[in-house]
Amino acid sequence: MLARASQPRHIINLMERDQLLDLAKPHYTHQQLGLLRAAVELAETKHAGQSRLSGEDYVTHPLSVAAILIEWKMDIDSILAAVLHDTLEDTDLNLLDIEDQFGQPVAFLVDGVTQVSRARSGMGDLSSYLPQTKDNLSKFLIALSRDLRVLIIKLADRLHNLRTIEHLPPERRRKVAQESLAVFAPLADRLGMSWVKLEMEEISFKVLYPKDYQHLTSLLKKRVGRAQKYLSHVRREVAAALGEQDIRFDIDGRIKSVYSLFKKLKKRPVEEIYDLMAIRIIVGNKDDCYRVLGILHAMYQPMLRKIKDYISVPKPNGYQSLHTTVITPGEQIVEFQIRTSQMHDYAERGLAASFHYNEQKLSAGYLASRTAELPRNLLWILEMQETAQRLIGGESGDNVLQLDLFSDRIFVYSPKGDIYDLPEGSTVLDFAYAVHSDVGHHAHGARINGKIAKLSAALGNGDVVEVLTRASISPNSDWLKHVKTAKARQKIRAYLNQSED
Repeated sequence: MLARASQPRHIINLMERDQLLDLAKPHYTHQQLGLLRAAVELAETKHAGQSRLSGEDYVTHPLSVAAILIEWKMDIDSILAAVLHDTLEDTDLNLLDIEDQFGQPVAFLVDGVTQVSRARSGMGDLSSYLPQTKDNLSKFLIALSRDLRVLIIKLADRLHNLRTIEHLPPERRRKVAQESLAVFAPLADRLGMSWVKLEMEEISFKVLYPKDYQHLTSLLKKRVGRAQKYLSHVRREVAAALGEQDIRFDIDGRIKSVYSLFKKLKKRPVEEIYDLMAIRIIVGNKDDCYRVLGILHAMYQPMLRKIKDYISVPKPNGYQSLHTTVITPGEQIVEFQIRTSQMHDYAERGLAASFHYNEQKLSAGYLASRTAELPRNLLWILEMQETAQRLIGGESGDNVLQLDLFSDRIFVYSPKGDIYDLPEGSTVLDFAYAVHSDVGHHAHGARINGKIAKLSAALGNGDVVEVLTRASISPNSDWLKHVKTAKARQKIRAYLNQSED
């Protein structure tokens, strides 16, 4: 059987502290479990008498958030912070109390989650979600850029709220769903946490578009039902072929999520969507990934335009896998995804998986202090830090978090091979300003993959861009129509304002 792409691994709604402690026992030391027990007891005391709309004791929410983070294999400081994450706003507990009992790192995480929550100024629309004052925005950015665990805790918090969304009144339910689609699901994707993103999208889509959800669920069920038997045959064929080559592997499948299908149907008819179902092959090492790809192409006819090597060139969020779509002798179109077990773990849990694979705590502050070691899918952390410093220095916060944290990303290369992480839809002019302000100010054209292009030309993932400059060129107000990034807009406006003085 194929698994739904958005199906959560476990849906946890804890009612008692002992359930949380039992869940934590295999993962933490005796001393750490003692701290967790103390944090739970403190949260129970401080939240005493508070209830959720479901009628449950309020403390079941922070315990459930902590349980989700345990499931993601996060460090003990993150778990403690999750248990205490609502105490600063909803109880008389203060930050010094938390620091005295659990240490500065836990207090910092609790404060960071609180700052992110307080910075919110609206629901649903992305621009209204972002902090509207320079002070709040700088706090928001600093909290996130110093330690991405703040964001991971916030994602777990939102995920549990979505899992219990049926208890909210209708209007608030819609606002939470809108906000989740616009902000939190893209953030999860930004961190490579695909199944978190998918579950958030699935729940939110069902709330916002119940008729479309029911229609597409039925459509998927019918199409998948007809193909299941044949796909089982293909899986057996592939398993036999890999076994003959002494390749150790696991093989399973996934069905496209309803929301992903909804977005694709806006661009093409269902008959042209070939990845409704995919067979996933997990192997032991990178070399075997390419061996499997060769075996599949020897067995079936590959669709050349559907071969994607995300191992050599990962997606901007760090996702790695080989994708190929083939036509079988029975004229069935089948997509395969081939990856190692570590790539698969990252594909499922994203940055949260990195805490498991790295002995060092993978805080943004730790990584950003070592720029050369920063994985390219996390380079946007540096942009957050730079933006926060500009705000502290007194620069305008005019929509600055269209810093594009929430956008889909592309990687663009300079002719020397330097990599630039830009939001999808960026133009040559955005790239020019990403390289250097002077390059942007004097840009008059470009070569994209060797071909002459205009400043307004949109860039694609993997493009090699050479910016052509001329000393006599300078920015004008029309340039603002051709840029997407906050950095480019800010530099152009600053130049224009200076020219007027």
